Amino acid sequence: MFAPAHLLALAPVAEDAGFTSVAVPESVFFPREVSADYPYSPDGSRFWAADTPFTDPVVAISAMAAITTTLRFVTNVVKAPLRHPLLLAKQVSSLAAISGDRVDLGVGSSWIPEEFEWLGESMRTRGARLDEIIDIVRLVCDGGNDWVEFHGRHYDFGPLMVSPAPTRAVPILVGGHSEAALRRAVRVGDGWISVQATRDEIRTVAHRLADLLADAGRTADPFTLNVLCLDVMPNATGVDDYANFAAEMAALGFTVAFQVVPWFFTGGDPEALDVRTEALRAFGDEVITPLGARPT
Repeated sequence: MFAPAHLLALAPVAEDAGFTSVAVPESVFFPREVSADYPYSPDGSRFWAADTPFTDPVVAISAMAAITTTLRFVTNVVKAPLRHPLLLAKQVSSLAAISGDRVDLGVGSSWIPEEFEWLGESMRTRGARLDEIIDIVRLVCDGGNDWVEFHGRHYDFGPLMVSPAPTRAVPILVGGHSEAALRRAVRVGDGWISVQATRDEIRTVAHRLADLLADAGRTADPFTLNVLCLDVMPNATGVDDYANFAAEMAALGFTVAFQVVPWFFTGGDPEALDVRTEALRAFGDEVITPLGARPT
């Protein structure tokens, strides 16, 4: 949710500070009136202004990948049912190929009726279509140039090849806190990606995911939690807070990737480029480096 110039200025800073990845959100447009409540705020209102910049994630990731070498990128999240899956798969495959396999695909279903109506897609079928979309993207982006075909209820196509292709399968993370979303993450995902949440909320989800993975016979599979945990932040406990929560998730069988927004906790204008730059560097020195020095 940065101005485009900030994306380009801060990506190399984040890489140099030791961050592993950048999460890029999506908002196609901002309807003046929305006929549904935002599901992740107490009063159902959106917490961002209409003119908040949401650079298209494919464009943003392409630009940042071109000026970095190790930093990964995750979409947080692409509203996949607003797109045709072959076009989405083509974009993801190209992103992975041009970045050197530094892309994770986070997907969600969207909650805004106007997005579906004005883009000519069905909101009623979004869950079933998302399942098929994930299957199609995985077929195309599984790490090789192969002929693929798909015959589903909502999408159907004969043998085709998409090139360029990634050299490794693109990880797919499924967003959403509903039971249906968690089941989808276990059924077809490599991990789960959260909205902003407390550690107790994430604990609840993690325990539910652990149960679902056990029921599905997937306890031996790697599974990532990519979380924006509001109360695991630089504070009096500092590094220990991150390490302890990561260890708690590891005990349940997960790896955890923390999303952090350190410029909100260092003073100064959180929208200013210099504040964001110094916050990233300080977080690298004070949290990432000490964590990296710990035994795992």
